[in-house]
Amino acid sequence: MFEYAPAPESVRPQIKEHYGLFVDGEFTDAADGADFKSVNPSTEEVLFTVAEAGEADVQAAVAAARRAQETVWGPMSGAERGKYLFRIARLLQEKAREFAVAESLDNGKPIKETRDFDVPTAAQHFFYHAGWADKLAYAGLGADPRPLGVIGQVIPWNFPLLMLAWKIAPALACGNTAVLKPAETTPLTALMFAELCQEADLPPGVVNILPGAGGTGAALVASAVDKVAFTGSTAVGRAIAKSIAGSKKKLTLELGGKAANIVFDDAPIDQAVEGIVNGIFFNQGHVCCAGSRLLVQESVADEVLARLKARVETLRVGDPLDKNTDIGAINSAEQLERITALTDTGRGEGAEVWQPDCDLPDRGFWFRPTVFTGVQQSMRIAKEEIFGPVLSVLTFRTPDEAIAKANNTPYGLSAGVWTEKGSKILWAAERLRAGVVWANTFNQFDAASPFGGLKESGYGREGGRQGLEAYLDV
Repeated sequence: MFEYAPAPESVRPQIKEHYGLFVDGEFTDAADGADFKSVNPSTEEVLFTVAEAGEADVQAAVAAARRAQETVWGPMSGAERGKYLFRIARLLQEKAREFAVAESLDNGKPIKETRDFDVPTAAQHFFYHAGWADKLAYAGLGADPRPLGVIGQVIPWNFPLLMLAWKIAPALACGNTAVLKPAETTPLTALMFAELCQEADLPPGVVNILPGAGGTGAALVASAVDKVAFTGSTAVGRAIAKSIAGSKKKLTLELGGKAANIVFDDAPIDQAVEGIVNGIFFNQGHVCCAGSRLLVQESVADEVLARLKARVETLRVGDPLDKNTDIGAINSAEQLERITALTDTGRGEGAEVWQPDCDLPDRGFWFRPTVFTGVQQSMRIAKEEIFGPVLSVLTFRTPDEAIAKANNTPYGLSAGVWTEKGSKILWAAERLRAGVVWANTFNQFDAASPFGGLKESGYGREGGRQGLEAYLDV
């Protein structure tokens, strides 16, 4: 393995000591004066403090969004709305490096991921939906699609800016206004996006950002919004669905997953190994559609595992702002504790654990990439979403057994299939109970392609023409 000299990112964004709530086009402190700290997970240092929205702040933001939707944004022509979205997309591109560094600082993920994936894909969603803004009548959703009104949106900490784009871009393109709550551990890029909205001269109240914890999200869900869009854990999604049942609010949920990555005996092994690594170790495994269960055919299992371990040994764990880093910091002490606990459970249940011999920084929240073999379907590490860099390896003998094991989960968000035969890909994709099935690749996303799950992975789609329907009254 080559020795890599440090290659630190030289750009540093201007991070304020304190951020307020973004309501009606202006930053303001919380009505009760509450605030909280945002911590860099790679160093445990405080980055800034931010106001924490309470119920009164939620009501003010929803009222501002309602005024903007009824008086400005809703009556505005689609072509004019599209101009604002194009402007936001271009500004995101111009400030891409600042947003990428800020995301790595606040989230812990490697700079090469935020630089090459998160920020470009976020901008892509605004470009894509800007194009739809004046063409909604031709989306196949009816001749006169109308906006729903005010959208309440709650996003997770694993892809803060990208999840914001997934939610806000289609909402605005369809003529809605938005009140968005970022995750409490990663509010920075959402607040920078609020500043970008000011720079784009977006009308006040069209986008409102309310940092806070679970109480803020619950208040937003209970408020007078017309639709709730949530990405996060299945437990919270289930609670949201229960709380708004019987109301007229629309709801889309993108929840957890326990994806199967299936490697057949005729798969291109080296290509499959890269896909396995990308599937589970991308973003430290903090991915709802991560390929956290590897199903490999028995006849090639030893070869696949040997090559996989050799590849994992080359992964570099460390400073997220080093361009050579492959695996960054775990997002929080709470998440690190959960990953550690489930890994210990896997050991206790009899699975064999393997980790590469790599040094971890002294400060921050870190976890080595981990591979479990000898895993049985009844084990917790094969059933529960760990949301970390932990891979459970199971084997199968026949294609039917692979499908049965892959579908033996309450989740249904994604899956991967590795084989040289197109007929086998189509055969497997037809039988896998997953919203997204990748063939000879993994974690491929595009704004024009709908994404969403089945079963306890939620309902509704985000992205593509299909994703527009959730934000329209049709």
